[in-house]
Amino acid sequence: MTAAVVGTTWRMLAQGISNKPLPRGADALWDAGVGRLDRFVPRTKRLLAQARRICDLEKKFSEMTDPKLRQHALDLRTCFRCRRDTLIELDQAFALIREVAFRKIGEKPFPVQVAGGLGLHAGCVTEMATGEGKTLTATLPVTVAGWRGHGCHVITVNDYLAQRDAEWMEPIYKFCGLSVAYIQQQTPPDQRKQAYQADITYCTNKEVAADFLRDRLILGGMCGLTEALAANMTSSRPLTDRLLQRGLHYAVVDEADSILVDEAVTPLIISGEAPNPEQVESFSQAAGIAGKLNPPEDYQIDYQYREITLTPRGHDRVKQLTDQLGGLWSGHRRSMELIQQALTAKEFYTRDKHYLIEDDKVVIIDEFTGRMMPDRSWRDGLHQAVEAKEDVTVNPPKATFARISFQRFYRLYHKLCGMTGTASEAANEFWQIYHLPVVTIPTHRPCQRKKRDDIVLPTQQAKWNTIVEQIKRIHSTGQPILIGTRSVHSSEHLSGLLNQGDLSHQVLNAVYHRQEAQIIAEAGQHGKITVATNMAGRGTDIKLGRGVAELGGLHVISAEPNESARIDRQLYGRSARQGDPGSAQGIFSLEDEVLLRHAGKLSTYARKRYAGHNLITSSSVRYLLRYAQRGAEQLALRQRKNVLKTDHWLDEQLGFAGSE
Repeated sequence: MTAAVVGTTWRMLAQGISNKPLPRGADALWDAGVGRLDRFVPRTKRLLAQARRICDLEKKFSEMTDPKLRQHALDLRTCFRCRRDTLIELDQAFALIREVAFRKIGEKPFPVQVAGGLGLHAGCVTEMATGEGKTLTATLPVTVAGWRGHGCHVITVNDYLAQRDAEWMEPIYKFCGLSVAYIQQQTPPDQRKQAYQADITYCTNKEVAADFLRDRLILGGMCGLTEALAANMTSSRPLTDRLLQRGLHYAVVDEADSILVDEAVTPLIISGEAPNPEQVESFSQAAGIAGKLNPPEDYQIDYQYREITLTPRGHDRVKQLTDQLGGLWSGHRRSMELIQQALTAKEFYTRDKHYLIEDDKVVIIDEFTGRMMPDRSWRDGLHQAVEAKEDVTVNPPKATFARISFQRFYRLYHKLCGMTGTASEAANEFWQIYHLPVVTIPTHRPCQRKKRDDIVLPTQQAKWNTIVEQIKRIHSTGQPILIGTRSVHSSEHLSGLLNQGDLSHQVLNAVYHRQEAQIIAEAGQHGKITVATNMAGRGTDIKLGRGVAELGGLHVISAEPNESARIDRQLYGRSARQGDPGSAQGIFSLEDEVLLRHAGKLSTYARKRYAGHNLITSSSVRYLLRYAQRGAEQLALRQRKNVLKTDHWLDEQLGFAGSE
């Protein structure tokens, strides 16, 4: 590679153009004010006007023969690569790609999809309703980014979608003179390097961030471009031959709210084996001691902040129980850390909700999607504490070689944009963390969804009974039903109740992506009942079966409020796509976790106030739900900001190391 290429690679990997600390004090107020004023910019109106102008070019390109159209695409590629493009070339590019899509895959982007593509090209988070064709929309800005020659990453939520979307859209890209590849978990290193050299690379957020960390480990302690160039010239094997990625230039993030917000502070860690039999034994001992401690005498539980605080009696009990153990228990601070982790595992981590036991192993469940994550583990000894609690094989903690949060990783891209069905609720966070404005694109056809009033019951038992009654009533008409739950345990509980009522149904929780997509795709067939954990199946269309539209389309039931109203809206968005009919309703109880955790005292008062009521219709209860969700959203935002501040503090304090 040339010095210029090495320089670009180094800057992209080591510096991160947009990775600046969050503003503080008056600067933070000014920045927040700019973000709020930015919402009044009439972006949607401008984008729709430009989209109509692009669609007006349809006749010009539809009359071209394939060879002439291909040559025009190559001419545009040269124009964009040489930075000679203007607004005229951009309009022509989008119009050409629109025609190519029609010829190669039989789909021509609607004007609203063109507007969505323009929003992505402008560096926005584009909100397009579920089912509006975001995968095809992305091909418009992605092709232009590929023409620029720096590479483009299209980030998806799972391996299945990365492969599906890359293979589905490949004919468009190839016609336009671009190469496309995809990366999955099992992709070997040599193929990964080739995939990153392609003009367009489809991959998951986990894989692209992990490869970034692997490259950082190869770069080691090099603190500048001079060292990188020297190492490249003097090494027997050039440095750049060992690097997987060629830089973080441009990324289009699918399901941006999930990746950039919900999973923002999830740390991705590259680790290695660090055997320590004494430490492993201490986790089992800590689990035994935690089992002998009882709240509130020995420790107090803060459910909102998920914290455990030992009481004076608890400290005395721990000292009494560990006096004879020796080893790691000799140090007071270390022994307290072990007990804290054991109590955290005991009180806050529930089997079939936060994890499953599979083949004598603890497998984490993603709380936002309900998917299994067998390749992930909790850090700081928490995973071992859960293993000890469940009495399965306790694996030794691994030594951390490199780590980064997804939130920080995506701020390293030179240009970032995203698309999702629900972004407006997180508009403040998209601006504050990533400086990404949100633009809302209208639907191609008017939305036909009927949102029924939420039903609130005083107890969990009353809620489940009501849900089953509603399912029986709706199922008798043949209308398909999708019920969203927040945990595997809840989905299995509902499944048991449906079995008791002889209601045939399908349960989707923590399964492989291909099966997941198939189950979700069939959820719109006549008489289907599907129970799914949260947003499993995102990215897969639910098409209505024959005669289902006349019955009212797909009916969605939310069995528990999520910690963000945005996630509730994601679930409701599974029905009434592309102008189809559909309906949605929430059926909740005052004992649901969100209310207990984020509005505990008010929830307790409400349960006493409405004890004995079969149905609660008071508007104050609906206000209580909104209050709890706002509290949860604000807490989550503070936590994400604190993680980012900690990352920058570590950079400042450990800057001499040249790496994390």
